[in-house]
Amino acid sequence: MRKISLTVMAIALLSVSTLSANPVTEVKNPASELSTQIQSLLKENTFRVNTDMIANVRFTINNKGEIVVLSVETENLALEGFVKNRLNYKKADVANVKPGKVYTVPVRIKA
Repeated sequence: MRKISLTVMAIALLSVSTLSANPVTEVKNPASELSTQIQSLLKENTFRVNTDMIANVRFTINNKGEIVVLSVETENLALEGFVKNRLNYKKADVANVKPGKVYTVPVRIKA
């Protein structure tokens, strides 16, 4: 009985020391951080429309950490040009982003 209790105590001590040795770090989602940066880049606009304009923006991040717009899916050509002009080759300040990975972000310009 004494051996069993010593074994249980040893396992408990090892488990606690292992858990305390690994600090918990909060990992942020790079896609949501990129979305927030894109929102700030597109915030100032001069569109005067009666209805909301919607677009799906496909982009990647190059080795220099810049946004490279691959496509803008929208029916409005002015919105497409605006998004490409505002986002293409702008610096993205996000950690843990893999260069070359394709991201898609919906964009809405409210009326």
